[in-house]
Amino acid sequence: MTVLRLAVASPLRRSFDYLPPLGTTATELHSLQPGQRLLVPFGSREVTAYLLSLEQNSEMDLAALKNALEILDPEPLLDPGMMGLGLWAADYYQHAVGEVLSVLYPRTLRHGKPHQPLGEPAWQLSQRGKGLPAGALARSPRQSQALHMLQQQQTVTTGEFLAQDISSPILNKLREKALVEQCILAPSQAVPVCTGSLALNAQQETVMRSLLQAGGSFSCHLLEGVTGSGKTEIYLQLIADCLARGKQALVLIPEIGLTPQTLTRFQQRFGSGIALLHSGLSDSQRYKAWEGARTGNDRIIIGTRSAVFTPLQAPGLIIVDEEHDSSYKQQDGFRYSARDVAVKRAQLAACPVLLGSATPSLESIYNVQLGRYQLHQLTRRAGSSSLPTIQAVDVRRLELAAGLSQTVMQAIEQTLQAGQQALLFLNRRGYAPTMQCHDCGWIAECNACDARLTVHRRSRRLRCHHCGAARALPRQCPDCRGSSLLAAGLGTEQTEELLQQRFTDWPIYRVDSDTMQGRDAMQNLVNTINQGEPAILLGTQMLTKGHHFPGVSLVAIIDTDAMLFSTDFRGEERMAQLLTQVAGRAGRADLPGTVLLQTHYPDHPTLQALLSSSYAELARELLLRRQDTGMPPIGQLLLLRSDCRDAQLGEEFLRQLRQQTETELPRDCRVIGPLPSPMQRRAGKFRSQLLVTAPDRKRAQLAARLLVQRAQALPARGGLKWSIDVDPMDLF
Repeated sequence: MTVLRLAVASPLRRSFDYLPPLGTTATELHSLQPGQRLLVPFGSREVTAYLLSLEQNSEMDLAALKNALEILDPEPLLDPGMMGLGLWAADYYQHAVGEVLSVLYPRTLRHGKPHQPLGEPAWQLSQRGKGLPAGALARSPRQSQALHMLQQQQTVTTGEFLAQDISSPILNKLREKALVEQCILAPSQAVPVCTGSLALNAQQETVMRSLLQAGGSFSCHLLEGVTGSGKTEIYLQLIADCLARGKQALVLIPEIGLTPQTLTRFQQRFGSGIALLHSGLSDSQRYKAWEGARTGNDRIIIGTRSAVFTPLQAPGLIIVDEEHDSSYKQQDGFRYSARDVAVKRAQLAACPVLLGSATPSLESIYNVQLGRYQLHQLTRRAGSSSLPTIQAVDVRRLELAAGLSQTVMQAIEQTLQAGQQALLFLNRRGYAPTMQCHDCGWIAECNACDARLTVHRRSRRLRCHHCGAARALPRQCPDCRGSSLLAAGLGTEQTEELLQQRFTDWPIYRVDSDTMQGRDAMQNLVNTINQGEPAILLGTQMLTKGHHFPGVSLVAIIDTDAMLFSTDFRGEERMAQLLTQVAGRAGRADLPGTVLLQTHYPDHPTLQALLSSSYAELARELLLRRQDTGMPPIGQLLLLRSDCRDAQLGEEFLRQLRQQTETELPRDCRVIGPLPSPMQRRAGKFRSQLLVTAPDRKRAQLAARLLVQRAQALPARGGLKWSIDVDPMDLF
């Protein structure tokens, strides 16, 4: 008897066996292929399942197996390559295969809705209708007119019928007579046409020739180009070559805020045939983009992290811009790295993949050293612009106003008076990170997290930036009833307030997640700033994500020290990347750029290294240090976390897991913990974690499978939840 082995979107890391739907013919059964969707009973629900394979036996008693309810797709909507990618990702990241495969589909298809091809609803003659003579049904003038239109045009849209006062009831009567039938008029394929390529400089020409030599086969490339060096122009010309070969290009960007400016530039170059995929789309918009990519109607697909799982009819090139960005790593649920999945996808699709960044990750630099990636470098800016000068501002013993020294204030004023723009970077939103009672020392803390509440003065709220909890600003201390409440520390709201008092003649734009609300907010700001009028930009990391501000000549980092000290082994790498990216916003056009770093530690080794050498040199030095510790990318890291309202239960679960697995782990794997997470309590639950280091990827995978296998068998008491993170980016 044939058994259907299916994946169901559930947390259970296993497949499920079902019998075919009642009434399934031998022909239908023989035509089933992996990837087809089926509707199945699952507990008390009916859910969508995905066919993995056809089997002749089951570990369960065949009499106990349920029948699937319906075959939803007559043929798979995903090609074998996409199914292979999903199965690889489920195995590598040790996540439930059903949940992984569901990510490959838009929401409507995940929920079992029928697949609808793109196009406009239309009507055509049936076989019986095609045999009618001209002028048939003369006694019914409207029906006769409809038949005449179909005899003349073969297909007629519903809208065209309505324009001739032929309504749906008339068409339905013809359908009841089996004379007409409904169909979908496929949209005409929008073919992008490349126009207006920019002239390349000598370095760009060398890189282009090298990349084009890769052709259409699988190869991995790292484009390491300083900020403003023209990486995007390289992307555009590579995509033009990909389209000329009749292929599709997938471009990943780290943030939704970059989508409008990226789309604008691509539309200026290619016109149409471009699909967007990001979390800001409605279900219908996402379905349309997904289907356009799957059928090849759209030739260029631009998207954020999850777009890496978009099916393509003819994949020819994958580009990951700002490949170092941590936004490519999913931090909950299915914890995948879109950058690493993109490389695997390119391998399965036999096409090249290009990773681009001014500050490449140490993982990518290490892959270059191992010969897995080919390195291409752009060491100078495109056009006439040059890299900015960077200098540290020693703020020890200086008076600071809202975090700003007189040196920076004077530099801002000189910049504005010269008709130029200044960008100030402060990676803390809100007015102040702490509210404190001056009388008794009480500090406002989140009731659900081990974190202090941030003061948001304009909205008169205290907010937790970890779980989202919020409450009104208190009028008095809840402990001593005193009224001397102080906002301690520095946030963007506070600095903005001072700037508005000092620079009354110029506009000030605050850029953080509190002000950039709405899909078009960031693009509207970019359009305003790029009109070139003198202004001050003040913001968080949102300002560092690849935005081009040609009028900015001064960049000031208000609190460099906040990035200098970190318990995370990636701390120095991230600080160097962030400082380099922020500095790269200065002097991107003809204006010379200046970068000021306010710090109490001007002699700090990492800061000195940034001032005296390039990011590329510093990154390779950091990689040498990683070799001494065996931490990623030299070795591999796994993080197994428990979340429980009882801290002791969480630690005990991980302690038992360690006891059951430590002696069976592959050679040279090392276990650390269980330990409380750096932020132990979050959203009302206590977090504990177990770290496992492995010398290579193969042994890390064996360790991950063993840990998951044993964790699934352990009892999870008190509502405990556990998860595994393969190649974690944050040890929080």
